[in-house]
Amino acid sequence: MSNLSLKENPTLQDLQQYVAAAVKERGFKDNKIEQRFLLLLEECGEFAKAVRKNAGLGFAADTKKHNMAEEAADVFIILLGICNMLGIDLEQAFRDKEERNKKRIWS
Repeated sequence: MSNLSLKENPTLQDLQQYVAAAVKERGFKDNKIEQRFLLLLEECGEFAKAVRKNAGLGFAADTKKHNMAEEAADVFIILLGICNMLGIDLEQAFRDKEERNKKRIWS
């Protein structure tokens, strides 16, 4: 049973810290970056499959249906864990990147 708790209305930094604690609690702190990155790609594939199914595109009848929200959350959790491993403050990276994006010409 987990002792982790997430405050109401968490910031992105709160979520990133929560994932860091969850990684330790769940025994994944010794994973290598390669393992985590491959897991991210796997989760992205599961998310893509869930979106495809929701859009009514073809898939095997015996394929288990996936919940899009859960798959999106899995991608986000793994991404936050990778950012933690690399020392990336994702909120700051987002802010910095958006400042650059605002100056771009989008066609």
